[in-house]
Amino acid sequence: MKTIGLIGGMSWESSIVYYELINRKVRKLLGGHHSCDSLMYTVDFNEIVKLQHEDKWNELDGIMANAAIRLEKGGADIVVLCTNTMHLCSEAIKNSISIPFLHIAEATGLEIINRKLKKVGLLGTKFTMEKDFYKKVLTEQFGIEVIIPDENEREIIHSVIYDELIKGEIRTNSREAYKAIIANLEARGAEAVILGCTEIPLLINDSDVNIPTFDTTKIHAEKAVEWAIKD
Repeated sequence: MKTIGLIGGMSWESSIVYYELINRKVRKLLGGHHSCDSLMYTVDFNEIVKLQHEDKWNELDGIMANAAIRLEKGGADIVVLCTNTMHLCSEAIKNSISIPFLHIAEATGLEIINRKLKKVGLLGTKFTMEKDFYKKVLTEQFGIEVIIPDENEREIIHSVIYDELIKGEIRTNSREAYKAIIANLEARGAEAVILGCTEIPLLINDSDVNIPTFDTTKIHAEKAVEWAIKD
């Protein structure tokens, strides 16, 4: 089994989910008492949030690259970044290491085309919804049309993530707001919705909405395991 290196702490609630999903997948595939060979390097999310909202992505590039380098030096065979938004720094990460980097949007795109879907909605932080780093992968590599909520809806989604979900707060009124936003995306032709923030699946799942959801946390974690145990 190859060793998975995880960059976590963004937030630590979702990093816990990554660790659990990875080990459950290993046990499912290998049986017995197997668990995953892994390393996790976590950052202080307060610093990350501050730099995100100050638009200091060069500094964030450096932090993410440093984390990846530490994982490679620690013996990791692949790097997995346990967050959607910080994939804005994916080029800096890839350029800093000699081992593979598993991009969350690529893992998600493979799942979407396996379901033969062509048009999907995208929920996430405003950075993920409004910038091109995520949508571009899905569109250019997989031919998937991506639509996002309107400006007011994006603000709601973003504030729930930063003010509630990353603090471990799950509120019924926020779930209802997300459900309404997803219904609006469905009315605009979305065949499914990407839960493009690692905290959103703590709030929303398939049972809450009429169209399929793509839990990027689960998809990303399980793809990493499949890579780690393949011959």
